[in-house]
Amino acid sequence: MAAKIVIIAIFTTLFGVMRIVIQRVKRASVTIEGKIHSSIGKGLLVLTGIEEADTTYDVEWLASKAVNLRVFDDSNRVMNLSAVDTASELMIVSQFTLHASTRKGNRPSYIKAARPEKAVPLYEEFIMRTGELLGRKPATGIFGAMMEIELVNDGPVTIIIDSKSRE
Repeated sequence: MAAKIVIIAIFTTLFGVMRIVIQRVKRASVTIEGKIHSSIGKGLLVLTGIEEADTTYDVEWLASKAVNLRVFDDSNRVMNLSAVDTASELMIVSQFTLHASTRKGNRPSYIKAARPEKAVPLYEEFIMRTGELLGRKPATGIFGAMMEIELVNDGPVTIIIDSKSRE
């Protein structure tokens, strides 16, 4: 068991972990400098964190997972439908704090989060790819902006997925 944990730790250290937090929402909005930048009705709010070692492969896998994840109820009230199946809306917001490390002390470290020159192109690619898979452009925040995110969680349904553990 210890060998497996060491191998996983080495793998994630070498290759990074793009991480998303998906929340099924009744509605969500992003406000920047006191003005609503974007909003959605029923759908998914996807908080997105990118590490320095992330690649297009991570983007592709997570974009497909986000739009095809079956978290919406079918006629039997079973979560069996995806955002694609239900024509649900999607909002993508960058959030580097998803890669916070709290291993030492009480002040989080964000050293694992990608710098903007790496993160912005991957964030934009994630937006583009989810839009292609969904069939319409998702709502977004603005990378690096101080944002106020309002949401009404539906369920609640909140799922954390990363591109390395594939969970």
